[in-house]
Amino acid sequence: MTKTVTVVGQGYVGLPLAQEASLSGWKVFGLDVSEATVAKLNSGESHVDDLSNGDIEEMLDKGYEATTDAGVVGQSDVVVICVPTPLGEAGAPDLVYVESASATVGENIKSGALVVLESTTYPGTTEDICVPILEAKSGLKAGRDFYVSFSPERVNPGSEKFGIKNTPKLVGGINATAAEKTVEFYESFVDEVVPLSGVKEAETAKLLENTFRHVNIALVNEMARVCHELQIDIWEVIRGAATKPFGFMKFTPGAGVGGHCIPIDPNYLSYEVRRRLGYPLRFVELAQEINNSMPSYVVERIAEKLNDQKKAVNGSTVLLLGVTYKPNIADQRESPAIPVARELLKRRANVRFHDPFVPVWNIGSGESLTSEQDLQEAVSDADIVVLLQAHSPYDASALQKGSSLFLDTCGIIDESSDRL
Repeated sequence: MTKTVTVVGQGYVGLPLAQEASLSGWKVFGLDVSEATVAKLNSGESHVDDLSNGDIEEMLDKGYEATTDAGVVGQSDVVVICVPTPLGEAGAPDLVYVESASATVGENIKSGALVVLESTTYPGTTEDICVPILEAKSGLKAGRDFYVSFSPERVNPGSEKFGIKNTPKLVGGINATAAEKTVEFYESFVDEVVPLSGVKEAETAKLLENTFRHVNIALVNEMARVCHELQIDIWEVIRGAATKPFGFMKFTPGAGVGGHCIPIDPNYLSYEVRRRLGYPLRFVELAQEINNSMPSYVVERIAEKLNDQKKAVNGSTVLLLGVTYKPNIADQRESPAIPVARELLKRRANVRFHDPFVPVWNIGSGESLTSEQDLQEAVSDADIVVLLQAHSPYDASALQKGSSLFLDTCGIIDESSDRL
């Protein structure tokens, strides 16, 4: 008998998970609150970068169904919650989507089912927030009548090397039976499943992963600023240090950090430490301060280069290249390009942009820009060209040669004076 899973949330996390499960023989329901998203998926149209329309059509052929009908939860042996966890006021996690999804699942869950939370949040969310809601709405007892686990999503949008199947999956259950059932579920389509001793350990492991990256990016961003002042080439420094075969992991500076994970996840940990222990998580808060300052630093470097040519930012045409948060995807969540553009507009620059993946760019406050159609002409017309994201279609050296002034925040070109 085919087992059934409902994946709640059909976005960057839930849809790839639904794909792997459906290809592995599961009957998959993709539950989403958006009627537009559901209609697109059921017509074979993808809305995330990592899945093509052909991928969705293959899922549909395997029996995948997208739906807004929460009744499918009652037909499911497993329910996986993959909903957003944005930051709320004062850096606190906004759990409204997790709470809503938990209530929906609780109202429809069948006895014996397994519920897995994949949404990233602070330690304790699964047991202190989700379980009470699930129990209250279902009238069932977690750990006896149904089972609950946490398994952090590790999706890396745009990666051609790592996906759901070949990225080890962490699992923490509220009891041994929950953990065993969760391991069994994920082992049906993930190469390696790693059970941890508990739910909080699994929740915190995900936060440590991204806090590690966040702090090290902040370190190299700070080093970039210091090296510029000392007239030292940070990119050569990194190239040299990276030759050490042990004890060093390469990170590179940039215009800031973006995406839903690195700028967001460490705040969950910092929030919980302050709330429960009453003191700051100093590394995280300092890293946040440094990384948040990088868009302004990029604007200062733009002003510096213009000033060397006796030009002001006010009235200059600044062409921004690549406005997504990472290369070769269309995802603009938390992209540092937005605060760069906002600061340039504040200084009355004429801001233009080009991105092969983003035809129209929403820069906030109801303002949007349209991508330049003729890249070469836009480069030639600009007072300065700023490479913010090194998309593969860009020939950075050719763009540099065609520009009056050039600032490479990605360390691609050879000319050190034109690199961040």
